[in-house]
Amino acid sequence: MRILVTGGTGYIGSHTCVQLLERGDDVVIVDNLCNSEASVVESLREITGRAPTFYPVDIRDRDALEAVFAKHEPEAVIHFAGLKAVGESVAKPLEYYENNLSGTLVLLGVMRAHDCRKIVFSSSATVYGTPASVPIREDFPTGGTTNPYGTTKLFLERILIDLQKADHRWSVALLRYFNPIGAHESGKIGDNPTGTPNNLMPYITRVAKGVLPMLSVYGDDYPTPDGTGVRDYIHVEDLAAGHLAVLPKLDEPGVHIYNLGTGVGYSVLDIVHAFERSTGVKVPYRVVPRRPGDIAECWSDPSRAETELGWKAVRTLEEMCRSSWNFEKSKA
Repeated sequence: MRILVTGGTGYIGSHTCVQLLERGDDVVIVDNLCNSEASVVESLREITGRAPTFYPVDIRDRDALEAVFAKHEPEAVIHFAGLKAVGESVAKPLEYYENNLSGTLVLLGVMRAHDCRKIVFSSSATVYGTPASVPIREDFPTGGTTNPYGTTKLFLERILIDLQKADHRWSVALLRYFNPIGAHESGKIGDNPTGTPNNLMPYITRVAKGVLPMLSVYGDDYPTPDGTGVRDYIHVEDLAAGHLAVLPKLDEPGVHIYNLGTGVGYSVLDIVHAFERSTGVKVPYRVVPRRPGDIAECWSDPSRAETELGWKAVRTLEEMCRSSWNFEKSKA
């Protein structure tokens, strides 16, 4: 299958590309490298023995994107490209709305022009806002998002749903991620954000390595067992496998919505202690005020994906921690 992967050199995109390449798909990556590096393409070749085709293209550049589609005529798109940090989105809402919304609108217009109407969209559990209860099912109401990042995902889901309603030839998969951590077992790819990490695990690994002095825990006064935020952490390789599992659904026109998570909630301090147990490395931390846009707890009911796709997260929290540390140690 010829698949265009936007944001394919990023964290989740690169792990998904590995699995696509390993099963023999023809993979074309477009990525503007705003939060990743071109060297990831070589890492993909080293891991799989196959190199994807790569274009350093911003999806907001319609002419450049048109040229990629004209040359490769992809059968489907997996759309990862977008800014993704909750805290940063609160500080930079215009940048998030412009990048995430404008980029996706250009992409969808180019897809339609080239008669490509199959898309897997990288959505987020943030579309549920502050849930009335947990675990969260796909039929829970969306909206009430607490940060601009989540609101961009909510708006884009609405756009995709409306597009499919207007033109029933479209097949749209909305994958609502919970909290991916971990890295490929090779240690060649992982979560490697530019600058200071906004997500928990790369911050932990950089503190453990001595690159950063101390982990900041944003709030210990949430209504949770230890006062820190509770999330559903999923190994990125399990998350990537969910994208391959949903691809056959694209043969059925419609909107297909799935949570991708483990169904288990862990607190920030649970993750810190699991990392220390798994690696033998201490992680100094300090509690600081809550971060704007965060909620107390969020974890999934992933049973629909297991029932309809045959997909289930299988890797343990210890595997997530060890693989993250292995990746950090392998970096120069």
